[in-house]
Amino acid sequence: MDSFDLIVIGAGPGGYVCAFRAAQLGLKVALVEKRASLGGTCLNVGCIPSKALLHSSEHLVWARQHAAEHGIKLGSVEMDLAAFLKRKDDVVTKLVGGVSQLAKARKITVVTGSASFVSPTAVRVAPSAGESKDLTAKNIVIATGSSPVELPFMKFDGQTVVSSDHAISFNPVPKKLVVVGGGAIGLELGSVWARLGSDVTVVEFLPKIIATYDDDIVRNFTRLLQKQGLKIEVGAKVTGLRDSKIENRESKMSTATLLAERDGKPLEFAADKVLVAVGRRPYTDALNLAAAGVALDEKKRVQVDGHLRTNVPGIWAVGDVVAGPMLAHKAEEDGVAVAEWIAGKPGHVNWDLVPAIVYTSPEVASVGLGEDAAKAKGLAVNVGRFNFAANGRAIAAGVTDGYVKIIADAKTDRILGAQILGHNAGELISEIVTHMEYGGSAEDLARTIHAHPTMSEAVREAGLAVSKSALHAI
Repeated sequence: MDSFDLIVIGAGPGGYVCAFRAAQLGLKVALVEKRASLGGTCLNVGCIPSKALLHSSEHLVWARQHAAEHGIKLGSVEMDLAAFLKRKDDVVTKLVGGVSQLAKARKITVVTGSASFVSPTAVRVAPSAGESKDLTAKNIVIATGSSPVELPFMKFDGQTVVSSDHAISFNPVPKKLVVVGGGAIGLELGSVWARLGSDVTVVEFLPKIIATYDDDIVRNFTRLLQKQGLKIEVGAKVTGLRDSKIENRESKMSTATLLAERDGKPLEFAADKVLVAVGRRPYTDALNLAAAGVALDEKKRVQVDGHLRTNVPGIWAVGDVVAGPMLAHKAEEDGVAVAEWIAGKPGHVNWDLVPAIVYTSPEVASVGLGEDAAKAKGLAVNVGRFNFAANGRAIAAGVTDGYVKIIADAKTDRILGAQILGHNAGELISEIVTHMEYGGSAEDLARTIHAHPTMSEAVREAGLAVSKSALHAI
């Protein structure tokens, strides 16, 4: 039985970052991963491949719709789907290879196979072929991530009903794609295939897509998506799928009909593919947690305290398997903090300041409290808003859709949150997170010098607008 200071189960962003930080701090670390490659869902089938597809498809739209206005004559612009998908695969290969190299450089023992607990201090790793191997450690971190949620009446079949894992590799492009779920994953992948020519309909149960965002942000975002050709159906409850058994002789794709209802009235949506993107569930089923005595909550998440410790001494959990936003950067911060706590260092995570981003075009980003949420809490707030249509860099680049919103406490001026709809919103949100981390005010943000011309000036102007002092708006 091989012995370590730390065993990390799962090599996604939470797991491998935890292992890297622990190794930096001098611990002997084993990193267990069931996939043949490291990186977890994020690098292999999630964040990274989807962003590669989004970026490539944005180039296609730019070439077809916007190149001419810049004086660039391209002639006929055609899509090479095989090359499009290969580039995505190449990006994934490069990144997962990089993680493996870093693990090797840090002298981390990587063990491939599915891990399950034998006791509170030991796990058994079963490879796809060969004999199982037992590992023991003083500390074990559960970082097994999450998997797509299935609808009980509409299971994934990998052909017609698919998860995000399948929707990064459609070939050919589906003529009709129905996306169940109006969150980040569904809207991002829906956008990719709409740009490539698919007729995309998004079906959302709630009254609005991206439901945690302010109503004004959602209204404007919805309008922009619809302008791009996406059909948005909200307040629609999916009830089933009817396989029409119709074969399209050209594409060889079977046609189905998604069944739904709104206000008691039936709805039907024809589909070649149905992407179910209604959330993710923690992956804990195969870990044999009972052997270690680890407690789960009602959603099968691992129960942890404020330091990510389970009820069993020496067993910790990070990322998607614990309560909180299922985001890679949150998992990474969890992993770093746990490694530091195990090593006797003062780890820290501010879970109130985890930014969230939808990587469509334009992007949507948020941190902290939105205007609607703040008012629902009875908080008195001042809101500063600045449109990208008044920003010089945005005008020069032709990306004037959207705006920045800063929400600040009416008495103290402390920034409570922000939401951004616009080009590169995911990059722009970071400086607001930084100001919020030290308890900064809207005035602090407004008095921070921003280079000109940049889109970040819109963030400064929104900070000024909190006190009705915006310089480039009335």
